[in-house]
Amino acid sequence: MSESIFTAQVRQQGEHESRHRDMNIGFGSWEYTPLDLQNPFPNNEGSVHLWQGDDDLLVPVTLQRYIAENLPWIHYHELPGSGHIFPHVDGMSEAIIKSLLGVK
Repeated sequence: MSESIFTAQVRQQGEHESRHRDMNIGFGSWEYTPLDLQNPFPNNEGSVHLWQGDDDLLVPVTLQRYIAENLPWIHYHELPGSGHIFPHVDGMSEAIIKSLLGVK
């Protein structure tokens, strides 16, 4: 799939407003730190998986690595050469689902 298919959805409030909102969330103050999150599966009845492209220009890969290192109940999957919109790459959704199901 091409990224251009989603451009209109991503920028429906206008490019400036979309970027402004992203910057406020990404660089603003939050009332909590993600490290305060509690394991939602304390009895190991499930898990949380986090996928991150190492070329993501919106979400710093170093931030996701730090969170994954400090919350051992998160299974971290880093995708070399991928950016922020990697889930829209052909076959990626299928690969993620197979990973979750343990299918190779």
